[in-house]
Amino acid sequence: MIAIGGCIGTGLFMASGEAIRSAGPGGALIAYAAIGLMVYFLMTSLGEMATYLPVSGSFSTYASRYVDPSLGFALGWNYWFNWVITVAVDVSIAAIVISYWEPMTIIPTWGWSLIFFSIIVLLNMLSVKAYGESEYWFSFIKVVTVIVFLAVGLLTIFGIMGGEYIGFKNFNLDDAPLLGGDFSGRFLSILGVFLIAGFSFQGTELIGITAGESEDPEKNIPKAIKQVFWRILIFYILAIFVIGLIIPYTSPQLLGADVSEIAKSPFTLVFEKAHWTFAAALMNAVILTSILSAGNSGMYASTRMLYAMGKDGMAHKNFQKTNKHGVPVLALLATALVVMVIFVIQANFEKAVDYVLAASGLTGFIAWLGIALSHYRFRRAYVKQGKDINDLVYKAKWFPFGPILAVILCVLVIIGQDSKLIFEGVFDLEGVIITYMGIPFFLFFYFYHKLKYKTSIVPLNEVDLSKK
Repeated sequence: MIAIGGCIGTGLFMASGEAIRSAGPGGALIAYAAIGLMVYFLMTSLGEMATYLPVSGSFSTYASRYVDPSLGFALGWNYWFNWVITVAVDVSIAAIVISYWEPMTIIPTWGWSLIFFSIIVLLNMLSVKAYGESEYWFSFIKVVTVIVFLAVGLLTIFGIMGGEYIGFKNFNLDDAPLLGGDFSGRFLSILGVFLIAGFSFQGTELIGITAGESEDPEKNIPKAIKQVFWRILIFYILAIFVIGLIIPYTSPQLLGADVSEIAKSPFTLVFEKAHWTFAAALMNAVILTSILSAGNSGMYASTRMLYAMGKDGMAHKNFQKTNKHGVPVLALLATALVVMVIFVIQANFEKAVDYVLAASGLTGFIAWLGIALSHYRFRRAYVKQGKDINDLVYKAKWFPFGPILAVILCVLVIIGQDSKLIFEGVFDLEGVIITYMGIPFFLFFYFYHKLKYKTSIVPLNEVDLSKK
């Protein structure tokens, strides 16, 4: 349930409308299916490594062992920074969302942000069980919402609800289902949705982060990958299909939807088509839940990453200390402190936040790229050192096609962030800096560690394949 809910958030509830508007319903389906396939391969890659070596550091540790210690260092700090920013942004957005209800405005937005932040820190301070329990219920709410949405949507399509048979008329409206004109135009429109789809699926790698604290990772990790991913993919694909059938891509209501404009959520629009007058209030509550869930997961992920880096010597050794409940308290408090600093910056220097967010914008894709590279090297080293792959508890399918495809798509998405520059030659200096700022930020950590410790790519026959 947690793994399913972890990928259902504002990316689905809000950004799905932008995807349909940009590429058409067919283009959005293709983009989400392609990125979904890539994520599946990444999850199987991560699953193979996580069942072999279940550690809280996950892909940071794997990259250090199987590729290059400098890569692991850069991935770890970059990923930690990304989630720190995510938590700061989430508590700010949650305060805006709850202001939808007039009685809640009695407390200022900064007050709500502090309340939500305190709750998130408290849940992570108690124990991993408290985190898991809270995430279970957050996820349960989101999953139920999507199921109800799909049921209402299908009934609306056939005119059982809403009083009008819709069928496929909106799906094939004008230039739909694929927008962009010729082949190159359609490719660019779908590439643009790759970015949206990629951000929507980010968070799947949390399965690897939690492996170190799973009761039975050799059993639970493969189960999560096999049973959960397809449900996530089906949720996204079916939801976009339903939205594309009911709401025409030409609808101006699909433009510019964000969490402060709940009435423009495609989910809200579909519920309203079914004459659910309370749709906006319902989706506001669900989106608030999604944001708090993301913040809760972000605090957990960043704390465990800092803990793992302390354990691996990539951060201060005190960050590896835990209390009697297994919670790395110092790592949690340090992370919370940085979140507060970013929150204050965000509240007082709006322009600075654009650059801070840009620095972390590509982190998810860079992390995925690191997972694919690590798995490719892990499997090659495993065979090189004379081990039998049949001894692996969980084997990723389609190797080496899976990780190679993931690398290609990740690179394509990263480069294609500024499609106007790449394909049209339109150069905007500030836009380029903001778009690609995450790359030099990552490279800074990589070369800092490389120059300081003089590391190199680990030869396959020297890769550490021990299970400790």
